[in-house]
Amino acid sequence: MRKTSHRQTHTISRRKFLGQAATLSAFFIVPRHVLGGKGYTAPSDQITLGFIGTGRQGVNLLNSFTQTGEAQVIAACDVYAAKLQNFVEKTNAFYAARAGSEQYKGCDTYTDFRELLQRKDIDAIVIATPDHWHAVQAVHAAKAGKDIYCEKPLSLTIAEGKAMVKAVRASQCVFQTGSMQRSWPEFRQTVELIRNGYIGDIKTIKVSVGGPPVPYDLQGQPVPEGLDWDQWLGPNEYLTFHPDIAPPLGANIWARWRYYTELGGGDMTDWGAHMFDIVQWALDMDTSGPVRIVPPDGKDHIHLTFYYANGITMTHEHFGKDHAIRFIGTKGTIDVQRRKLETTPDSLKDMVITDTDKRVYKSENHYKDWLQAIRNRTQPICNVETGHRSATIGNLGNIAYALNRPLQWDPRKEQFKGDKEANKLLGRKMRPEWSLEQV
Repeated sequence: MRKTSHRQTHTISRRKFLGQAATLSAFFIVPRHVLGGKGYTAPSDQITLGFIGTGRQGVNLLNSFTQTGEAQVIAACDVYAAKLQNFVEKTNAFYAARAGSEQYKGCDTYTDFRELLQRKDIDAIVIATPDHWHAVQAVHAAKAGKDIYCEKPLSLTIAEGKAMVKAVRASQCVFQTGSMQRSWPEFRQTVELIRNGYIGDIKTIKVSVGGPPVPYDLQGQPVPEGLDWDQWLGPNEYLTFHPDIAPPLGANIWARWRYYTELGGGDMTDWGAHMFDIVQWALDMDTSGPVRIVPPDGKDHIHLTFYYANGITMTHEHFGKDHAIRFIGTKGTIDVQRRKLETTPDSLKDMVITDTDKRVYKSENHYKDWLQAIRNRTQPICNVETGHRSATIGNLGNIAYALNRPLQWDPRKEQFKGDKEANKLLGRKMRPEWSLEQV
């Protein structure tokens, strides 16, 4: 892969930078690393961000972080020129409007994320690339000493997730997984109701998300101008290009790479990373997981079933609601979706959880939560281990579907018990240049 990049010259001395910042404070932000230490919260203490991935979700995250008023986006990286340019234009337009200026040029561009990571004036990295890139980019970012926000599902494979956990722990960087539902009130209410026993003992959980991925079978089409397809594939072995996988700028669709085995985990990990995540949180299983997974057999198991050591079962099934979870307890039930909470008894959905009850970490803004954790050097609401364990549930389900037989899982060792065939599916073949062992 070529290592060339296009960038606007932005490297200046600290003295010159500070001089410009004093004159043009609306445009230039002193990087976090040259300011005070833990607890320093001056109004000018903006955290400088570099974005890797500038497609649809990258733009969504750009809006989320700029709206906090607590971060300055100063660099972006992508291998699709049109999307990179669009992102930079939106970034510069935002800061120009905020400053009451007609123009602003402060966001540099890169095509190789490794060059972006070399920037000493970047405090933290936002990773919004397809799933097959997450682990490699996160491990590189951690080793570069950057704090990290990474989109869910955290990794394409369980082995990659473990590598991310290891790298983050070694660097002690502040890592937030993009599981923003943990910062939404209906999901926090659900978790606290369950943690406090308001629906009794949990016996069964149903999770309604889509199914596993399918092998890549799209007919190849010409690669559009401005897209470095080889670099887009990165760690992956070669696949032919199709616009469904990397839609052109302006296409109002979510890229379908997520539905193919080589690039994603289907809805099992895409939506599952959200919904299984809430289950893990409610069960206080953020550092653990199920011990047995059984695929549908047409007999005793109509649906894919996860068994936890505490006797709770969780099924992957559609129960009449899309992207939803149903918790069934001995005293009631809870159905939760985005912006919708239904309980039996009905009064539970509006119950005020008091300080005499068990409380969970409260975040009201997922993006501010990460930025504040960076300032305080604390753990945010969905750290790397939490994100990894939630992604693992979907990956375990996909492996069970693929092998079509029961599996015994050791959540402490993070491997299948006595099953070489299943353990081979914990990772994947990657091109040598991007092997995690080389980082």
